[in-house]
Amino acid sequence: MKTLIANGTVVNSDGEQRADVLIEDGRVARVGPDLAAEGAKVVDARGCFVLPGFVDTHTHFDLDLGFTKTADDFITGSKAALLGGTTTVLDFATQEPGGTLAQALETWHQKARGSSCNYGFHMAIARFDEATEAELPAMSAAGVTSYKMYMVYHGLRMDDGSIYAALKAVAKQNALLGAHCENWDVLLRMVGEVRARGITGPEGHPLSRPSAVEAEAVARLMRIAELAGTPVYVVHLSTKEGLLEAQRARSRGQEVYLETCPQYLLLTDERYRGAGGAKFVMSPPLRKQEDCDALWRGLAEGDIDFIGTDHCSFTMAQKARGKDDFSLTPNGSAGVQHRGELLCTYGVRAGRITLPRMVELLSHNPARLFGMEGRGKVAEGYAADLAVWDPAASYCITDENPAHACDNSPYAGFEIEGRARDVFVNGAHAVENFALAKPGMGKYICRKGCIHTR
Repeated sequence: MKTLIANGTVVNSDGEQRADVLIEDGRVARVGPDLAAEGAKVVDARGCFVLPGFVDTHTHFDLDLGFTKTADDFITGSKAALLGGTTTVLDFATQEPGGTLAQALETWHQKARGSSCNYGFHMAIARFDEATEAELPAMSAAGVTSYKMYMVYHGLRMDDGSIYAALKAVAKQNALLGAHCENWDVLLRMVGEVRARGITGPEGHPLSRPSAVEAEAVARLMRIAELAGTPVYVVHLSTKEGLLEAQRARSRGQEVYLETCPQYLLLTDERYRGAGGAKFVMSPPLRKQEDCDALWRGLAEGDIDFIGTDHCSFTMAQKARGKDDFSLTPNGSAGVQHRGELLCTYGVRAGRITLPRMVELLSHNPARLFGMEGRGKVAEGYAADLAVWDPAASYCITDENPAHACDNSPYAGFEIEGRARDVFVNGAHAVENFALAKPGMGKYICRKGCIHTR
């Protein structure tokens, strides 16, 4: 079947052009003015932008913490993603401490069955030894080009020597390793200190994990990568100080990639003091306005490479586990549906970034860096993962109106100007006029080696 997206303005990372887009057999067949295609379904994009589908570089769907599971699985999470213009998510296939990478990959493939958007996996390594290293070539063959290590959490935390060895081994596969950067030993001590002061509510969460906890870990990761002689990336960067440490590493000639999330651009730690502060308990925590401002500058000046959501949703009933002790609150929040809307409204419309820069952050950079051939651009021969973006569409986010399975949104009350009206996944018209029309159209993206952009 052929589909013609007519009368729109095509936006890629390198600019805009008035053009029609012809979709055939799941791919973009032609891009140009005044196209005609006999028998094609016509989608009128007059007054709208035609964007490459977004790639969310950081989601946690169907995550089991042992004592509770995320409210969203791949079925509900992927529907929310698609309605926001995201056509691909990169989730985390997490190795069990006593398990293998192959087992983790198979488990996440099963979890992702029926996804409405495309998906791939970062491999989260929980144990790095000779057996794990021996699996890396098989992971490359299976389409895994990126890995994650945690510098925090019991059962997941990796020591510095393991991070060093893994960086070197992963680089040999032309893959990229990222890390969750916080100083675990220090923050555990600080959690105890905050509780000893009688602070048990959510306002204690940011006190126990101040900016320096992240900045120290970023600095340490940078030096470990320098010693390993490899590229590295930081997931969900949240602080001005962490950004400065990464910039220092780049000034030494290191290849460093940075991800941030909308919550660290738009929300501050004042949220923990209000009613329902547990909603905002996430790691890293929300920071100060000066951190938000620094990250916005990083986006505008090219220091930050892509934006994920760290979508890790819990209901308010689940959050209530920490009502008497903030450290027991499940860490995470929802956001997969609203990333593009928020960046458009508070970035593009506010004059902080351009629309092509938004496309670069949400589509081009992640598709290129993480090895998604033929994605991240509206161009002939590329996959027809597309969003028809209506800049005039507006609404207010509430706790109730997102499509995710969680009963709350950290962005409730945010006014939105610009959203995805129609979304195509692998050529299928999956979202029509802001409503999900064809669920379950996603497929696994078997990725190839990273294409470094720095």
